[in-house]
Amino acid sequence: MRMDVVAMETGLLHDVVEDTSVTTDQVRKEFGDEVARCVDGVTKLTKLDFFSAEERQAESFRKMLLAMVEDIRVIMVKLADRMHNMRTLGYLSAERRERIARETIEIYAPIAHRLGMGKMRGELEDLAFQHLEPDSYQEILAAIESRRHSNEEFLEEIRQTVELELRREGIPARIDGRVKRPYSVFQKLRRQKIMVDQVYDLMALRIITDSVKNCYAALGVIHNHWRPIPGRIKDFIAIPRPNLYQSLHTSVVGPHGQTFEVQIRTEEMHRIAEEGIAAHWKYKEGRKGPAADDQRIAWLRHLVEWQRDVQDPGEFMSTLKVDLYPEEAYTFTPRGKVIVLPRDATPIDFAYAIHSDVGATCVGAKVNGRIVPLRSTLRNGDIVEIMTQPGHQPSKDWLAFVKTTRARNKIKHVINASERIKAIEIGEKYLEKEARRLGVQMGKVAKSDLEQVASDYGYSKMEDLYAALGYGKFSARQVLTKVAPEVVKEEPDTKPAAEPATPAGVPGRPTDGADVIKVQGADDLMVYRAKCCNPIRGEAIVGYVTRGKGVAVHSRMCPNVQNLMYDVERKIEVEWARATADAFPVRIVVHTDDRPGMLNQLTSVFSDENTNIRSLEAKTDLDQGGGIVEMTVDVKDKKQLEKLVSAMRRLSGVRDVERLFN
Repeated sequence: MRMDVVAMETGLLHDVVEDTSVTTDQVRKEFGDEVARCVDGVTKLTKLDFFSAEERQAESFRKMLLAMVEDIRVIMVKLADRMHNMRTLGYLSAERRERIARETIEIYAPIAHRLGMGKMRGELEDLAFQHLEPDSYQEILAAIESRRHSNEEFLEEIRQTVELELRREGIPARIDGRVKRPYSVFQKLRRQKIMVDQVYDLMALRIITDSVKNCYAALGVIHNHWRPIPGRIKDFIAIPRPNLYQSLHTSVVGPHGQTFEVQIRTEEMHRIAEEGIAAHWKYKEGRKGPAADDQRIAWLRHLVEWQRDVQDPGEFMSTLKVDLYPEEAYTFTPRGKVIVLPRDATPIDFAYAIHSDVGATCVGAKVNGRIVPLRSTLRNGDIVEIMTQPGHQPSKDWLAFVKTTRARNKIKHVINASERIKAIEIGEKYLEKEARRLGVQMGKVAKSDLEQVASDYGYSKMEDLYAALGYGKFSARQVLTKVAPEVVKEEPDTKPAAEPATPAGVPGRPTDGADVIKVQGADDLMVYRAKCCNPIRGEAIVGYVTRGKGVAVHSRMCPNVQNLMYDVERKIEVEWARATADAFPVRIVVHTDDRPGMLNQLTSVFSDENTNIRSLEAKTDLDQGGGIVEMTVDVKDKKQLEKLVSAMRRLSGVRDVERLFN
């Protein structure tokens, strides 16, 4: 990794603050400020109190990102540490293995990718994949091994042909053949919903030459000799990836009708592709740490800026994962400036990528000269022109389709401010109205008493208390009971007798919630599971205070959560109450081979688990040449759902299993 002395000292000391009684100040005294700062950056927040493990994880990553901006050596040490952990993961318990492997594939491998460290990213992904999907990993390894001899023969035949053709054209080059990594193959299987024996391009050829000119010349030689596959030619030399990766990619139909991929690059490009930021580790005279203007970490500064305003730990982690590893689309302004966006981004995302004011005042867009709806998705090569109107404000509806964290946060900020003003006004009027009804003279209530009530509820200002009343987090009577107890008594329990229990998890049906879900700090709010995601016991959940309907409880995995939680004041903490015998309906889709007996195999999984199937629909997948089975089943909790999904994935002929959200 070409690290310096400070990085090596940090690597040796990286665990001492976290795992021993040694403090950061002691490290500073012995090794200096620079090493102490780096050691502090790689130290997790384990000695502070947090509401949940999720919050601790989110804040630890937030701390690490901020430290990375100051000194990139922090993440280099963290990546090296994670690589060592992954190589020795087999000695840990199954639960810890899964947690560490998932964190690796969702956070650390994408960071390595963003830093251009392709070699490290590939190994981290394969090691994590081995523990997260052991059956799929072994199946892919077996498929690669069974074809190894024929693949090696094929690659050698191709290599000799390419070498001869390049020599004829006077193009100096070295040529390597390689078999694709297991996790790369797995991603293709999931993306295309196919079986491993349907993957024919397990091989790739890499041509490394001496100049950009010869890269394009070599591409011409390849296309002149074999037929290129339309849509599979990518020029990352003219338009590098954000991590500065450069290469020409093409896929061609080779001899015997077998397809294979070719990558063409210079020696310098190859070194950057393999080592990323470590290939150009540089220091400026008189400056501590790596050069601050290194383009390879420009994305990191943007990432920290976008994540700064995300308070909810669940939202922070989910948006962090999206921002770290987006599939990218390269779009252009009318003047030719490249704007890199996540795949399926919209003109709104494009507008906010240019400037916050352009995004906020956007009223329309032209893509390739044609006016398109603002929710349209952008594609590689699109030329986008944004139309603006001074004084225009972003719409709440935009949150339903924007893709970038930057756009989402900017929209939320404006809407949140507007909603809060309304809530304060509503809450203040509500309190005054209820006071008149109950005979409380608000003019005689001391301001300090109201401020004390606000403090009791955890608010620092009266405006916060009014906003909470406006959002319906508690009743005005509860406030008046505290400021005028001699006039307003505690509200008697006048609730009607409980209705017959609603079957757990029936979409959209409100329930009392006491037997299933608890709202922290409030026992008198109506609670119901949101029908869009229908959360099941054991998974992480979050509550959202609706207007007049009580608290809607969502799975943190629900696609609607990010859109709803733009207003943090309407978010409320909820948790699962005591276990019950209730079952929760869950929608599942299974992609399979189209063959006899497949349906019987699937239903037997549920029969073996004594699990009820509420509904089932099977149809042919004309696009992928297989079958699609959609079903709604009753499960007791997240653990049982995971067991069922795992059992189905092990069945021969099953390509993929997914949980569906509405």
